[in-house]
Amino acid sequence: MHEPSTFSRLGAEAFGTFCLVFAGTGAVVVNEVTGGTVSHVGVALTFGLVVMALIYALGDLSGCHINPAVTLGLWAAGRFERGQVLPYIASQCGGAFVASAALRLLFPESVTLGATLPAGSAAQSLVLETLLTLMLMVVILMLAGGGPESKLMGGVVVGGVIALEALFAGPISGASMNPARSLAPAVVAQQTASLWVYVVGPIAGALAGVPLSKCLQSGARRGSPTIEA
Repeated sequence: MHEPSTFSRLGAEAFGTFCLVFAGTGAVVVNEVTGGTVSHVGVALTFGLVVMALIYALGDLSGCHINPAVTLGLWAAGRFERGQVLPYIASQCGGAFVASAALRLLFPESVTLGATLPAGSAAQSLVLETLLTLMLMVVILMLAGGGPESKLMGGVVVGGVIALEALFAGPISGASMNPARSLAPAVVAQQTASLWVYVVGPIAGALAGVPLSKCLQSGARRGSPTIEA
């Protein structure tokens, strides 16, 4: 298989993030304008399922980061080239903004367009977003360092983690874990007061996940005991 071109990789990141934001925040908007027909569980599953599908569809093209925090985490872990960090983040944010603009045209009555907003204090949501993204980043890095079976099940696992975290933390912080996912609807809907939480938290969590995953992988290489069924 030929190495994908830069155009293909950036296009995949833009398209993937568009799909994530359009489907995920679209589920939030539809739930809002229809009086709760999608439900919180439905919104969480939408985010998890769209990420799962995108990983299998786009993973071989761009790695399917679709998240600036993940891109920065992979770079910090030495798994992504520095020169591609800014182009990837620009493509991700571009795709997210197109998605939010489309939702604005479709649902002009929506107040937030699915923007992530703290239910409690900003500090509470900041800690939650940091920990949620740390957990997600560790899972991604552990899968990246695994064998062929990890690649086979990677989409299911990562999509499952995102759905899980959205299920329990969504009502408090929105469970963004993704600056692009939060940036686009917040700017388009002019709901930017707490936006910093969803930029700082996910980036801090992703970067903190790098040394933790290295520590866990180091222990595995030293022959840590395993549990066999």
